[in-house]
Amino acid sequence: MTTSEEFIFRSALPDADIPNVSLPEYINTCIARHADLDAAAYIDGPTGRTYTYKQLTELVRRVAAGLTERGIVQRDVVMILAPNLPEYAIAFLGIASIGAVITTCNPMYGAMEIGKQLDDSKAKLIFTIEALLPTLEKAGVTLPVVCFGSAPGGTIPFEELIKADPWKAPTVFIHPEDTLALPYSSGTTGVAKGVELTHRNLVANLVQSVGGPVPVMHFQPHDVTLGLLPFFHIYGMTTLILSPLVKCIPLVVMPKFDLVEMLELIQKYKISFANLVPPVILALAKHPVIDKYDLSSMRGIMSGAAPLGKELQQAAAKRLNVTVAQGYGMTESSPITLVTRNVSARPMECTPGSAGSVVINTEAKIRDPETGKSLPPNQRGELCIRGPQVMKGYLNKPEETAATIDKDGWLLTGDIAFINERGEIFVVDRVKELIKYKGFQVPPAELEALLVDHPAIVDAAVIGIPDEEAGELPMGFIQVAEGKTITEDDVKEYVAKLVVHYKKLRAVEFVEKVPKTASGKILRKELRAMVAARSGKSKL
Repeated sequence: MTTSEEFIFRSALPDADIPNVSLPEYINTCIARHADLDAAAYIDGPTGRTYTYKQLTELVRRVAAGLTERGIVQRDVVMILAPNLPEYAIAFLGIASIGAVITTCNPMYGAMEIGKQLDDSKAKLIFTIEALLPTLEKAGVTLPVVCFGSAPGGTIPFEELIKADPWKAPTVFIHPEDTLALPYSSGTTGVAKGVELTHRNLVANLVQSVGGPVPVMHFQPHDVTLGLLPFFHIYGMTTLILSPLVKCIPLVVMPKFDLVEMLELIQKYKISFANLVPPVILALAKHPVIDKYDLSSMRGIMSGAAPLGKELQQAAAKRLNVTVAQGYGMTESSPITLVTRNVSARPMECTPGSAGSVVINTEAKIRDPETGKSLPPNQRGELCIRGPQVMKGYLNKPEETAATIDKDGWLLTGDIAFINERGEIFVVDRVKELIKYKGFQVPPAELEALLVDHPAIVDAAVIGIPDEEAGELPMGFIQVAEGKTITEDDVKEYVAKLVVHYKKLRAVEFVEKVPKTASGKILRKELRAMVAARSGKSKL
């Protein structure tokens, strides 16, 4: 739908009232309304360890009391650095319940990356696992550390923390506009920044996706959902830690992706709905081992974090006899902004390859990147989003915030898209320079900064090159310093020692000079065109 002279698009579904409450209050209300307190809330897939809703409610209060005993107060920042575990979710909810802020960190990060996030977020305590303690030590961490599972001397066992008296959990007033979560995102350019997501942001996104009168992600009473996506990522945070609680359905948690283990869990627990990413959907569509398992309980898959092509979407739907939906979002939007309505409470046919239609209580427009004017249907431009799920801003970065959210409240996504006559949006390209490797963000600027620190490298540029399985692969273009020598393997090994695995360079090429504009901006389009010409493709 459009209004006035501008082309602004909204959901065909009616808007909902967003409760003006904190996330803990909203979740507690949902549990009180829907939950069988003896039913499973979180199940650890590998071990079968299960927490009921009754146990969850008590343990959240115990975490709150235990943190308070250790000096954590409202608005303090607490980091969670761990793989997916039921206890991760319990800690998240306990931290939120005292009005503290959760900064989630990728457990695959190296010491440098963890150290930067700790310094920037000003975290005062860390939840982690024993296997990650050497990395924290390498990062020079001196903060209190709570360990899930086995806990060596000098750390606080999670089991000890939850011995706290639940009746001593503090009662605090949490304003809906207070910051709740601080995940880190590279945004549309540059290095990682803390994204301030408020209680209202997350509550709104839960209402927009699963809790509204006509949910676009419609959980049924006997559904069981899969907890594979990383909890530290906004996609996992919202759709796995929180969304199942809104309708009180069990989440089967996986600490990491293993195809056979995933299939075994689907078969064992009769999992019916899964939020996944395209590389996993590719395996479900094509891997021969799929035929050895009974996946008949599956009825729906939601794909996100990276574009899902229509051919793959159709192939997975046909092979598994399920509905495959697609959503679109950003860390900066909590994340859900678009969802195809084929898994909604009022399902409708959707065009394969569409990123979805606008969710309720949200506006979208397609703007000309040059003029800023909004565009009518079927014209390509930058996708912009406005709604209650859009972040407060980047932590202590007003200039970057202003460059991402304009004066009228529009979030500039950096993605090129168009909208058809049915209100379906198709993301076709990116203005932004981020590389998406298997749904993970790889900021070129971060890798370029590392590369030019090498004594044999005078300049460098990094782009993403297409790959069927990963989406994109990071490729580096290296200008070697005069009188120095360095090999492709040298470059790859140098970067691999400094970054998490998905940021590694997968290809390296040496150039006489990195192409740049007069103002010094790297001409990535030229590099992409050069690679495309060699591969015989018209566009990268």
